[in-house]
Order: sequence, then C-alpha cells, then structure tokens
Amino acid sequence: MTAPLPDGDFGLLSPVSAAPRVTALTGDRAVLAAILRVEAAWAGVLEEASLAPAGSAAVVAAAADVDRYDLAGIAVRAQGGANPVIPLLADLRARVTTLDTEGLGASAAVHASLTSQDVLDSALMLLASDAVAELLAEVRESTAALAGLAERHRDTVCVGRSLTQHSLPYSFGLRAAQWFAGLVDAAARLESLEFPVQTGGAAGTLAAGTALAGPASTPFELSDRLAASLGLDPVAAPWHTNRLAVTALGDALTAVTDAAGKIAGDVLFLSRPEVAELSEPVAPGRGGSSAMPHKQNPVLSVLVRSAALQAPALAAQLHLAAASFNDERADGAWHAEWPALRSLLRLALGAAGQLRELTAGLQVHPDAMRRNLDLFGPLLLSEAVGAAVAPLLGDGGRARLQEVVDRTLQAPAAERGATYRSLLREAVPADALTDERLEELLDPANYLGQSGGIIRRLLDARPGFADPALQKGVSDD
Repeated sequence: MTAPLPDGDFGLLSPVSAAPRVTALTGDRAVLAAILRVEAAWAGVLEEASLAPAGSAAVVAAAADVDRYDLAGIAVRAQGGANPVIPLLADLRARVTTLDTEGLGASAAVHASLTSQDVLDSALMLLASDAVAELLAEVRESTAALAGLAERHRDTVCVGRSLTQHSLPYSFGLRAAQWFAGLVDAAARLESLEFPVQTGGAAGTLAAGTALAGPASTPFELSDRLAASLGLDPVAAPWHTNRLAVTALGDALTAVTDAAGKIAGDVLFLSRPEVAELSEPVAPGRGGSSAMPHKQNPVLSVLVRSAALQAPALAAQLHLAAASFNDERADGAWHAEWPALRSLLRLALGAAGQLRELTAGLQVHPDAMRRNLDLFGPLLLSEAVGAAVAPLLGDGGRARLQEVVDRTLQAPAAERGATYRSLLREAVPADALTDERLEELLDPANYLGQSGGIIRRLLDARPGFADPALQKGVSDD
C-alpha cells in the first residue's frame, strides 16, 4: 500500500465549500473512515454476541486506520465492483490478517453476513450525521446573530418592497426576524431527521444474518447493537430500496440552503451602492476584483446564493434515484445517490459557514434606510391615509383620495412629497382633519402595524435558536 493521498478535488470550482472543515467531514478520506468505522463496529457487535473469535474486534479496529489505505487506488479499483466497499474489504482483510499475530482468525469478523450496500448506506448515514451536527452548530450561530439584529432594530424604519417596488413602511428588525424564522424552521427539519443503520444482507432478507446468529440472538438484535455502537437510528427492517431517509436528508439540506439563499439575496440587493442599506463585513483579501481595485464585492452572499442555486437540482437527483430503485437492489440508482448526497452536504456546510460570518458581521445603515424610505415621501402612507380619511369625506371619498394620488404621481419625483401633502390638504377640510393628525398619518413610524409583536412572536416561538450567548456584535452606522 502506498502513502495516503489528499483528496484530488480541492474545490477549485466550488469555492463555497472549499474549506478544510467541509473536506474533513465529507471528503474521500471521511467516506473511507466512515466505512471502516462501520466494519470495525460490526466486528465488535459480533464478538460481543460470541459470533466472532474473542479479541478479533480489537484487531479489526486496529486495522481500520484510514491512513493505512490508498484512497486513490481504492477509487480506481472501485470500478471493478461499482462501489468502494469491495476493494476496501480486500485491503482490510489483508491488513487484519497481518495484524492477527496470535492467529485468532479475526478476519472472520470482517463483513460477516453484510453486503456492500449495508456498509455504504450505514457509512453515508454516519457521515451525514456528523455533518448535520456541524451544520446545526453553524446555523445556531447565524440564528442567534439574526435574533440580535431583530431585537436591536425592531424600531429601525425602512421601506418594504413588493414586486420590486416600494410598498409600505417596514421594520428592519422584522426583516431580520423573518430571516431568523426561515432559517430556524429549516434547521428544525434537520433536527427531526433519522440516520438509520443498514444490515439487510445480500437481498434484504437477513438470510446470512439469521444463519450467522443462530439460536443465541437474532439479526434484528445485531442490527440494533450496531446502531447503538455507531450512534445511528435502529430500524424495524432493512431499507435497501426504500430511500425516504436519503430524500428526507436531501430535502432538509436544501431547505437550509433555501433559507440561507433568501438572506443572501436580500443582502445582495440591499448592499448595492444605490441602495446601501447593508454592508457585508470587511476582511483582508475578501471582495476584491481582478480588474477593478475600487470594488468591494459582497462575496459571502454571492457564495451562499451559489449554493442555494445548486442544491435543489441535487435534491431532485435524489428523488429521481429513489423513484428508480428497481428490484431488491438497484442497478445504478443507488450509485447515483452518492455524489448528489455528498454535494448537498458540502454545499449546505459551506453555505452555513459563509452565512455565519455574514450574519455575525453584517453592517446596518439606518440613515440609508431612512433616505430610501423618503424617496416616495408621504405618498408611501396613502393606504393609511385612505383608511383614516375616506370615511371623513363621505360618499366618493376613496375616489377623491385616489385622484390625489394619481395627480401626485404626475409630478416630478423630487416634488411628489410636497405635492401629495398640498393636494391632500386641499381635498380634506381642516375641521375634518387637523394638521397635527395629518402629520401623524404621514409618519412612517406610525404605520408599522404589529411589526414589534410579530418579531416577538417569531423569536419566542423558537427560543433555542436565539441564544444571546451566541450573538455577535453587529455594526450600525
């Protein structure tokens, strides 16, 4: 065996997931290590049940050192059996035989009664479980930061937008709270996932397991012991062709990238120089351009959005594969799962890391928010004015107010605020609407509805994801 090689794919064209921690959790070395963990744990289960020679589990565990195996060589040899377990088993058995200096017959404990799909399904669930735990930790930091933004900016007035146009006064705190809620609800799907063990044997009948276990135990008990040893979920029966666990995992990962993509998309728009309501955190070497030295690109949001745009197709690939699992063991559909699932894990992990940094250091510019809010001036409050004033004008009141709006829109943009005030004052008698009351109606801070209450309800409904201890300092103007 040659010295171990690093992953051939360093993520040169996948910058969102090109991070050491992502590779450590999902790279080829991590996959191989997970397969070896399954084989070593199974040997331990068999020895504990007196179905393998005493001491064999320790030998297999010693042999299951991922650094002793040639990743590149196993990958090439996997073409011979269409999966990496087969060539790895040959190497593992040879390694066990070498280490079995006392002649225990420890190789008999390797892979006994299992099939390749059992090991690889269990290994990928193990890999996914570890990755999801890390992903949830990243997400919690982002949700805590977003909760902090929501609290600090519950009264920061900005403009709401509908179909790309200014709609009504809004609260930036509410926007952050909605980001928070979307990300938390996606994370809740991750928390509800199960990561099932697989031990069905060649055709999913547990025939070899039944013969191996004999009268002392059942293959179901052995399966449960393996699940407990690996920290996976026990199952009622093998699931070789029932891929709901895989598609549920893919859907949950995609929900996280969806929620992260929504945040990134908003930040990308709001950080445009002509909008300038938000800025990404600045760091040396980040956001530069190869041709334009003046640029400070919002690259964190760009990378998060890139993950959100890729993930749905990968989730669809998992569903397509699941729908094509023919017979009792699939001929290609199973194999099509592996790269799609790993890519989803990588994208979600990478996006979560970028989002954590984005939310922790997001710069908020209330002055710019107010400037943009004032672009439409008091005309933005036409809904509030209509609700309060139309009844004062009797029949035709709403039509008269609409005429005021229509005439205002004909004025130059810079003059619309004054025009609306003037026309409104002409249309409504002072004895029906005082100047003081009119100014109250035209103050955007007075037309935020239940924004504060919505923020409170969104945060209170998800307390575990709003931990103040995780909140980072956010820079405001």
